[in-house]
Amino acid sequence: MNLQPLRSLQLFTRLAASLCAASLLVSPFAHAQDATQAADADSMTVAVRRLTESQYRNTIADVFGEGIEINARFEPEQRENGLLAIGSATLSLTSSGFEQYFVLASSIADQVLSEERREGLLPCIPNASGADNACAAAFLSQVGERLFRRPLTDAELASRVETAELGASQAEDFYAGLKLALTSLLVAPEYLFRVEKAEPDPNAPGQYRLDGYSKASRLSFMFWNSAPDAELLAAAADDSLHRKDGLSNQLNRLTSSARLEEGARAFFEDMMQLDGFANMVKDPSIYPKFNQLVADSAKEQMLKTVIDLLVNDERDYRDLFTSNETFINRPLASVYQVPYISSEEWAEFEFDEDSERAGILTQIGFLSLWAHPGTSSPTRRGIKIHEIFMCEPTPDPPADVDFSQVTDSEAGTVRGRLLDHMQNTGCTVCHQRSDPPGLALEHFDGLGQLRTMENGQLIDVSADLFGTTLVGAKGLGDYLHDDPRVPSCLVRNVYAYGVAQAPGYLEREFLQQQAQQFADNGYKFPELFKQIALTPEFFAVQLPEGLDSSIASADQAAQQ
Repeated sequence: MNLQPLRSLQLFTRLAASLCAASLLVSPFAHAQDATQAADADSMTVAVRRLTESQYRNTIADVFGEGIEINARFEPEQRENGLLAIGSATLSLTSSGFEQYFVLASSIADQVLSEERREGLLPCIPNASGADNACAAAFLSQVGERLFRRPLTDAELASRVETAELGASQAEDFYAGLKLALTSLLVAPEYLFRVEKAEPDPNAPGQYRLDGYSKASRLSFMFWNSAPDAELLAAAADDSLHRKDGLSNQLNRLTSSARLEEGARAFFEDMMQLDGFANMVKDPSIYPKFNQLVADSAKEQMLKTVIDLLVNDERDYRDLFTSNETFINRPLASVYQVPYISSEEWAEFEFDEDSERAGILTQIGFLSLWAHPGTSSPTRRGIKIHEIFMCEPTPDPPADVDFSQVTDSEAGTVRGRLLDHMQNTGCTVCHQRSDPPGLALEHFDGLGQLRTMENGQLIDVSADLFGTTLVGAKGLGDYLHDDPRVPSCLVRNVYAYGVAQAPGYLEREFLQQQAQQFADNGYKFPELFKQIALTPEFFAVQLPEGLDSSIASADQAAQQ
């Protein structure tokens, strides 16, 4: 066997990887902008957001079918203004990160073009012993549109067909060449990043609007946490997404689909900061029941509860803080100290009315995630209640604060230690707000197990939040259920998640109107998704900084 073609193919693969990595590391935004300008001089790139791990996985499954194995370590994500979705707009790729993506892309291409899969995925029968440009073009055009979330430009398709031809000729194998071309699609910035483009608005001279494909992507990633399907891409192609009736038809389809569950899971996992479970640790000498299975189960319990209550049953969002209905499995039953009699992996469960378990905040997931490795933490729990569910972040403590009294877990109760700590200058204002909700949850230890005593002393779970008395977890749940800041915060987070940008002062009135409509609709979560996506504000174009003035100058020059 002549090994020279294979050596040439390997060299070409490494070269392609190096060139692609260099283009990514310079600037994915610039790369996307150049590609856009080449395709259409009147359009411009206005946002670039890196795909999340779940979006990557879902897209691969949608395009190539279930069963494609994805074994890789993805680049870390970054949380901004409470959401990873907002942080995605600030992310690029490191050289090591690109290497991971390249290895992963090569693995995916191998699986897609394997003998057992290729026949069902290729729209043609190729000349397997060499180049077949027509068949390669048909396949690359088809999958390229799904991966890039828009049709490939002539130049993009031609370069991939050329790559496939060169690889096939050198290796004397059509599929070896096609693998190179497919790999290049999977490592392209246009796939790894959500590139949003704006075009001149024909209904508003001098203004810009998101193009149809950018709208389709924004909708699909919000509602389904994946790339647009063929029907949504078709709606983008015929401009129906620019019409209210066309947009409404697609929104009805998106919300009525079972795939809305995937989109809702992704949203609540982001909003509730459940990525923190990946780094959660507990002291095994204090919490011997804790292990990774318990941690994974606690996260899944929160998501199952949310999806069943808000998506499947379409209940009032505020019931999330008071409902005693949930799901448990055998590992969680041990921590909750309740019997588990089901033979299934998960079972519906309802805590007794006189139990202190009621609402998402009394589940092991929230209680263990926002605690210390060996103790509970009213402050951390209170901070996260305000931050996650009320959109009220707490500033960092002063650098010179003495935490020694608070961290002495053998001295009295946490409540007493916090009251002493609040005597420190500069601590009172923040702790008066953050601590009361957490103190109401002090009947739960750092793992979320029920208790009534700490260091031999009875735990007091009463709390005062700016004149409102809270008693225990149920009192806190009722308080949050009736606090208008809670549903308003959800409205803000849904909007920010969908547009991947923190709302500013100018959006305040818009968000107030949306919060009122959310209330008028009975606080139904699926309706909130659809309600916000129907607004012009959801698709408003945010031009890159400095571009407004350049457009204005160009308009003036054109008029002279």
